[in-house]
Amino acid sequence: MHDIKIIRENPAAFDAAIARRGLSPLAESLIALDAKRRAAQAEFDATQGKRNTLSKEIGAAKAKKDEARANALMAEVGELKDRLSALEAEQKQHEVALADALSLIPNLPAADVPDGLDENANQELRRHGTPRAFAFKPKEHFDLGEGLGLMDFEAGIKLAGARFTVMRGQLARLSRALGQFMLDLHTTEFGYSETIVPLLVNDDTAFGTGQLPKFGDDLFRTTTGYWMIPTAEVPLTNLARDVIIDESQLPWRLTALTPCFRSEAGAAGRDTRGMIRQHQFEKVELVSITRPEDSEAEHERMTAAAETVLKRLDLPFRTMLLCAGDMGGAARKTYDIEVWLPGQDRYREISSCSNCGDWQARRMNARCRVPGEKGTRFVHTLNGSGLAVGRTLIAVLENYQQEDGSIAVPDALLPYTGGLKKIEKAA
Repeated sequence: MHDIKIIRENPAAFDAAIARRGLSPLAESLIALDAKRRAAQAEFDATQGKRNTLSKEIGAAKAKKDEARANALMAEVGELKDRLSALEAEQKQHEVALADALSLIPNLPAADVPDGLDENANQELRRHGTPRAFAFKPKEHFDLGEGLGLMDFEAGIKLAGARFTVMRGQLARLSRALGQFMLDLHTTEFGYSETIVPLLVNDDTAFGTGQLPKFGDDLFRTTTGYWMIPTAEVPLTNLARDVIIDESQLPWRLTALTPCFRSEAGAAGRDTRGMIRQHQFEKVELVSITRPEDSEAEHERMTAAAETVLKRLDLPFRTMLLCAGDMGGAARKTYDIEVWLPGQDRYREISSCSNCGDWQARRMNARCRVPGEKGTRFVHTLNGSGLAVGRTLIAVLENYQQEDGSIAVPDALLPYTGGLKKIEKAA
């Protein structure tokens, strides 16, 4: 959400910033909506003032026993009362129109975000690890999983439909081990507080992080009006909604391992085989609530936490800085971490870590206050995947595959697998 005052004071800068997102100029139309709201407010205030003045005059006329003037003044006050009701409704209408328009506009890119409209303009910042040289042609995860008899796409289709999967036995245990490993890493080494949150949220919660109103088609909705969370970012970030946080308590660092649900609207024909793009998957989410001046450093810290998962699992990856046109709507700056998948012979996204500045905080009215001071300011919010469990499982299968189709278990996961060192074909 944007501050109309800032847009009004520097419309050219606002339009230049949203142009980097591939959007046409909007400042003029927004300022026009704001002008209508302000005009209605000004007329309401003036009319209210006039009504108050006349009310005093009524008292003076009655004190002088001038009933004719008192009656005339009361009639005028009655007319003003009707006008005030109309002006209040008009002002509310303009406020809603302006808020609706502002709610659809994405965040402004940070100054150091590269220009560009799609992934071709993203910048590689660093790489870690060297892809393994296989003595055989590496397989993709779905061939490996089906070959083990532990990944069942047909059962997923029978039970629910396309983009659902059933996993069994040792593979299911490996998936569970990954989630537990990630949670332990983030809570014990990076200071995130493990949190259990609702998987269903209301309209205000979905609006607060930017899923509504623009991206409702990307979500699943129940018949009772709840939204199924696309990521734990949604409920975790909204814990700060309508809260004034003592700045001495910041940063908040929260993490949760949850199922996530996405309709994958617009994904027809993309990653139709396997588990890359599912309607239901698990993810460990990282969320930080910070003072404005701390968010850039927190962004680097959060990204390092997500990278550490891959380092501990000894999975090659690269970190990308997304261009303005490839970021999500809520982000002002995003790092994507892409893991190497030998079966596909390319890097694939496994985490996005975003600094949203105060864009979400304005939608949520999430503020902070210096101890002992009266004024408040909006917090900054950040979120990142630490990591997507399903995609991490894919990376482990493909990078740790053996020529006989078995999967070696990464050393970091052995404490979570009961000592299981290799996943082999089900008997």
